[in-house]
Amino acid sequence: MTAPLAWDDFRLVKAISDQRGLTQAAERLGINHSTAFRRLGQIEASLRTPLFERHRTGYVPTPAAEEMVRIAARMEEDVLAFTRRIESCGLTPAGELRVTTAASLLTGLLTPILAAFCARCPEVRLDVVVSEQALNLAKRDADVALRATNDPPDTLVGRRLATIAWALYGRADLDRSVPLDAQRWVSPAPRLGAAAAARYVQERTAPERVILRLDTVQGLADAVESGIGIGPLPCVIGDPRPGLVRLSAPEPELAAGLWLLTHPDLRRAARVRAFLDFVGDALTRQRDLIEGGRPGG
Repeated sequence: MTAPLAWDDFRLVKAISDQRGLTQAAERLGINHSTAFRRLGQIEASLRTPLFERHRTGYVPTPAAEEMVRIAARMEEDVLAFTRRIESCGLTPAGELRVTTAASLLTGLLTPILAAFCARCPEVRLDVVVSEQALNLAKRDADVALRATNDPPDTLVGRRLATIAWALYGRADLDRSVPLDAQRWVSPAPRLGAAAAARYVQERTAPERVILRLDTVQGLADAVESGIGIGPLPCVIGDPRPGLVRLSAPEPELAAGLWLLTHPDLRRAARVRAFLDFVGDALTRQRDLIEGGRPGG
């Protein structure tokens, strides 16, 4: 008769399957390699079946392990859903709140608003995750996301605050006698999530005129301001910089919605509700700047 399995046994098997190895799985779970190795051996001995095939390329789960992984995923989601429901019962804004946004939205735009929110709700501790990639709010990678997107996930709820306008920018001392397509250009990297902006550059100049590609919008703005080349930028980033000038009106093809999003189970949590209301209202008051209506800030 096999010994009963514990929740941690399922977590270990899932981690090994996800990471394809013991060392990485142990690091993810915060245990050492020898402990993970010993526990896996004990689970396999208890079940009287191997859970992984050991290959040079990593650990490959057997059908038994794949079933444990599926069960672990369901258990993990149930735990997260329970946690979200319990947290939503709080009446006073307090506790940790994890917020994710892109660096280009944090610097200059969101940081002063966060400072004001912290003063308003001192019992809330903010954990800001700066990422150009969308984190998974369902898995609690973050509680709230401020995202630039035209297609927010159906699994999240929130509000569209504004439309982020983009335009073409160059240094204020740019030689305007040189046609735009003959200027030196800088471009967002398509992997940045700015595929439309990268395509915009490709359609307006020859490949050899693109001197630099960057995977952050902030870096792109710095490159334009330093004179490396002209390039597309969000107006909320380009307009406040006195060293930059617009070379075009806002380009409709580059516009993206600015969304403040959370998981449905968390929207009634006091700290989440307070954050959504405060930050949403503050950003709405800056809609004119975000939508490119105030050149030069």
